[in-house]
Amino acid sequence: MGELILIRHGETEWSRSGQHTSHTDLPLTDLGERQARALVPVLEERSVGLTLVSPLLRARRTAELAGLRAPRVTPDLHEWDYGAYEGVTTVEIRRTRPDWDLWRHGVAPGPEDHPGESPSEIADRADRVLAEVGAAASRMGHDDVALVAHSHFLRVLTARYLGLPVTSGELFQLATGAVSLLGREHGKPVIKAMNIAIPKSMFEAAGC
Repeated sequence: MGELILIRHGETEWSRSGQHTSHTDLPLTDLGERQARALVPVLEERSVGLTLVSPLLRARRTAELAGLRAPRVTPDLHEWDYGAYEGVTTVEIRRTRPDWDLWRHGVAPGPEDHPGESPSEIADRADRVLAEVGAAASRMGHDDVALVAHSHFLRVLTARYLGLPVTSGELFQLATGAVSLLGREHGKPVIKAMNIAIPKSMFEAAGC
C-alpha cells in the first residue's frame, strides 16, 4: 500500500458553530462544497486504489465532490456517538461540567438509539477500520487508501495507527476539508502530513 489519506468532510452549519455532530445528518454548506471541490487537484495526482467513506451525507458528498470514485460506505467510519451532547457545544457543556474533557470523560448517556460511546469503544472502531485497510493493502500494491470521515474519529484513528492510546487524539487537529497523510518510514508508522487545508484564496484556481 502507498499512503493512508485522511479527509475530514467539508463545513456544515454545526461544524461552523462548534456543535458536536454525530448522527445528525447535515448537508455541507456552500463553503463546505467548495472545500470538497478544492481537493480535486490534490487527489487527482495520486493513485487511490480504495476509498472508504462514512455513511453520513456530509462525508459522502465530500468524497463525491473531491472526485473519489466508487467509495465504499463503511459504518465504522461514523463519527463518535456524542450521546446527550449531540448538538451541544463544548462551552455549553462546561457550564455544568467545568473540567469536562471528551478524551478522558467521554459523553453523557443519550437516548436508546444513540446512547453515546466511550473513548475505548471508538478506539475499537478505529482498530477495525485499520484492520480492514491492512487486509486491503496486501492486494493493492503501491496504491493509496482514502478515508473520508469526521474530525474526532479520524483523530482517534491517527492515534491508533501510531500505536498510541485513544487519548492521544487530543494532540491532533483537523479542520473541515483538511487532508492528512499517514505512512511508514523504516517500517514504522509515521505522520507524513497533518491538517492540510486548501486556502480560500486558491479556490478559484481550483475551479471552485
